[in-house]
Amino acid sequence: MFKEFKKFISKGNVIDMAVGLILATYFGAIIKSLVNDVIMPPIGKLLGGVDFSQLKIVIQEPVKAVNDAAGTVITPEIKEIAINYGNFINTIITFIIVAFAIFMVVKAYNKMKKKEEEKPAAPPAPSNEEVLLTEIRDLLKK
Repeated sequence: MFKEFKKFISKGNVIDMAVGLILATYFGAIIKSLVNDVIMPPIGKLLGGVDFSQLKIVIQEPVKAVNDAAGTVITPEIKEIAINYGNFINTIITFIIVAFAIFMVVKAYNKMKKKEEEKPAAPPAPSNEEVLLTEIRDLLKK
């Protein structure tokens, strides 16, 4: 079983996939930062100072904990319950940018691959019959 695992993990495709996954993770983080920190602030400013990450529909307001004089908790703290649709908008924009970037990479890869296919192939080597006929011709010339 260990030998099978070693064989599996040493295959080039697994290593390539792992490297791609790691790079994609950090690429996603870069794009998320691009959207949240660079693209959305100007868009929010153009829309009247809206911060998309703060857009939400509050279902239940937060309630602070209430303690009596002895410090005993009478009512526990209740966190806010909200639908954060602004974060959802940011995530959609991030997805569109990542999808476009991947599209551009795949398009460039396909274009490069197409150029490789268009290169003329080397002329095929002459067959054995042609080689023999050429030798006979040369001998007859002599």
